[in-house]
Amino acid sequence: MSASLPGNRDLPASQYDLSTYWGRVRESAKISDPRNLFVSKAGLEHAKELVTAYKTGQIKEMSPELWKAKKIVDSTLHPDTGEPVFLPFRMSCFVLSNLIVTAGMLTPGLGNKGTVAWQIINQSVNVGFNSANANKSSPLSTKTIIESYLLAVSASCSVAVGLNSIVPRLKRVSPNTKLILGRLVPFAAVASAGVLNVFLMRGEEIRRGIDVFPVQSEAEKAEREKTGKEVASLGKSRKAAIMAVGETAISRVLNATPIMVIPPLILVRLQKTEWLKQRPRMVLPVNLGLILTTSIFALPLALGVFPQRQAVSARSLEPEFWDKGGEGGLVEFNRGI
Repeated sequence: MSASLPGNRDLPASQYDLSTYWGRVRESAKISDPRNLFVSKAGLEHAKELVTAYKTGQIKEMSPELWKAKKIVDSTLHPDTGEPVFLPFRMSCFVLSNLIVTAGMLTPGLGNKGTVAWQIINQSVNVGFNSANANKSSPLSTKTIIESYLLAVSASCSVAVGLNSIVPRLKRVSPNTKLILGRLVPFAAVASAGVLNVFLMRGEEIRRGIDVFPVQSEAEKAEREKTGKEVASLGKSRKAAIMAVGETAISRVLNATPIMVIPPLILVRLQKTEWLKQRPRMVLPVNLGLILTTSIFALPLALGVFPQRQAVSARSLEPEFWDKGGEGGLVEFNRGI
């Protein structure tokens, strides 16, 4: 993100009011915009140059071109490392990377083998996103990543296969209810394993803590721009890590809920219409269209629930941080995505 580029001057955080939910939704929509994927390497370098020029004082005011450059940088670079996030795991690629996987999991009539295969693929994609977008102040070892991945795969497959075997045996529900419950099995598996996946993949953050920084006043920011002195970390907080990981897990469930619930329920209704009965080959395209449409709207709505750069009272963390808060007694940290 722009914060990782050289220069003492901070760019405005957003064109929108990030203290409000809808402001964060609009900002999230910009970062997750799939059109960001079409920016070339030269385009990224140009965007970085513009942002750096502003941060070093060569450009005095924000302009439409500079806002566009900030959008490209924020959607491409990791806020902790300043390096481009691996392309398939950028948030601007989230909808496209998950489209086929979600469609596979929601395919009607999957047997146990198909269910297991798609759950493995889904958790593999989840691991990629969690690892690529995590807070990098407490990096994971390869061993931990592999162990977390295997546990998440085991959990999702167990839930999916278990529910697939239970639903048909339900005696006090109608066939139509069984059909709907069967279509919702992937959601139960994805939601439960998704939460587990986030906590496992980012468990090192909880064990070691993540860096927290004092919130600076406008005067302190102006002074830092003059001196070039960077804001030093106050230390690593495990409580901040628990907040960061917990909020990320909640946002993943909020994102998965409409995507995994709305399309299958609509498809159940559509498959009863004469139009789709006479055109069975259209089931897959209709399913993909429903998932794509829902995903485009659901992702920014879920990402906007919590700020990515989270500010909290220093007294909500460990006692060692209580007297180290910045403006208003607040500290901040990168939540990750």
